Amino acid sequence: MKIAPLLLVAAVVALGGSGTAPRAAAAGPIACEALRQVPLTNGTLTSAESIPAGGFTPPSANGSGADAFRTLPAFCRVTARLTPTPDSDIRVEVWLPLSGWNRKVLAAGNGGLGGAISYAALAAAVRTGYAATGTDTGHVGGNADFVPGHPEKLVDFAHRAIHEMTVAAKALATAHYDARPARAYFSSCSTGGRQGLVEAQRYPEDFDGIVAGDASWDQMRLYAARVALNVFVNREPAAVIPPTKYPMIHNAVLAACDAQDGVKDGVIENPARCTFDLASLTCAGEDRADCLTKPQVESAKAMASPIVDHKSGAVLHPGRYYPGSELGWGGVGGPAPSGESLEGMKKIVFNAGWDYRTIRVPDDVERAVRADEGLLYAGDPNLTRFFSRGGKLLMYHGWADPLVTPDASLIMYKRINDAVGSAAANSLALFMVPGMGHCQGGPGTDVFDKVAALDQWVESGTRPQSVVASHMTGGISDRTRPLCAYPTVARYTGSGSTDDARNFRCQAP
Repeated sequence: MKIAPLLLVAAVVALGGSGTAPRAAAAGPIACEALRQVPLTNGTLTSAESIPAGGFTPPSANGSGADAFRTLPAFCRVTARLTPTPDSDIRVEVWLPLSGWNRKVLAAGNGGLGGAISYAALAAAVRTGYAATGTDTGHVGGNADFVPGHPEKLVDFAHRAIHEMTVAAKALATAHYDARPARAYFSSCSTGGRQGLVEAQRYPEDFDGIVAGDASWDQMRLYAARVALNVFVNREPAAVIPPTKYPMIHNAVLAACDAQDGVKDGVIENPARCTFDLASLTCAGEDRADCLTKPQVESAKAMASPIVDHKSGAVLHPGRYYPGSELGWGGVGGPAPSGESLEGMKKIVFNAGWDYRTIRVPDDVERAVRADEGLLYAGDPNLTRFFSRGGKLLMYHGWADPLVTPDASLIMYKRINDAVGSAAANSLALFMVPGMGHCQGGPGTDVFDKVAALDQWVESGTRPQSVVASHMTGGISDRTRPLCAYPTVARYTGSGSTDDARNFRCQAP
């Protein structure tokens, strides 16, 4: 193998793989298998192999099966182990299309506590011509076992793994194609939404555009508040809302608020305007399936309000779960706290033997906020550095999200606007998705091409005012609607099918 290509890549990696780094003289592309010899500043490549079209099968631990990958084009699969610190063990994959590369890199984020590479996200990116990259964030398994005794691994999970992955991916794309990527994008949801915000805050030169969905940016406060809420709604047997009553509550909310937008379709377009009184569901006598006991009403109100200390009234988390989310209340208000919240509290704040039922509020909520020393906090709204270099941030959130309150994105959107002023006008957009649950699912139109909207925005310089989204049943679209740039909402024009986006307009609420 010629030495010149290796020197070229070493130079790019040493400069951080930044889009602003000066490029060395062209030395020719490096074939897939030869990429194994490319040196990385903070790690080593562990494999590089050409995968024929339809020839990839994901590891069984990631469970998607082979069917979803049979339509993949041929690509070069590169794996790496990155070690920015002696205790780091960040696994990364970079997939490089063997033909039809669009000269762009698309990075995938993670859900929950990370611990796995999203092969489905890499496949979707490669299908559309992107060089794709993903990471396990420095540990294996969707739990917090990696935290105790390993402070550097928490740093890797918090932000360093995504940055190091991006640097390596850009370098490998440059080496393989003998051309630096013209654009680099990031797209993910939930924890991935937090990762996107952190990238814009800490590493503003990594990406030209970021998609951040349902971002859990105040992670530790959210963990603690969700545990506290769970303990309250399970405070006594009479206060527990059986899952069999969720549909009854949901249907009552829809009956009151569904038609507010002029269309009765099982979706509340603007839940912020829905003022349904849960007390109206109080049983007149003994407990029945079609009503709520008084303690159950108090639990329902707690689910639909900012999370507070019910002894002092102190706000533990400013967000709430909005009307339309009732079918998913079991995720936070079920028999036990959400697994991710419990893991975070046990292994970042306390210890593995901690009994969540002993949580002290508000003291333990504030203890949780301090426990990670701000690593999992992505609430810095000053994105001036990212925006000033042309970076675009596309946020979205499901109005019916029952895990990460929609207020998380609404609050962050306002804070960014307040912090950067006019710089946000063509750099920031938020799309609230009616009827969508956590990142996906629900009766709303939850399927839309976020990356295509971002790419068009970056390339054209024109901020998207609406994005057409679909609701899918059995893989077939049975409804389309425009998602409108916040604060506008979709309004029916009064004629034509209410399942056709062409018959709606984005207007002020």
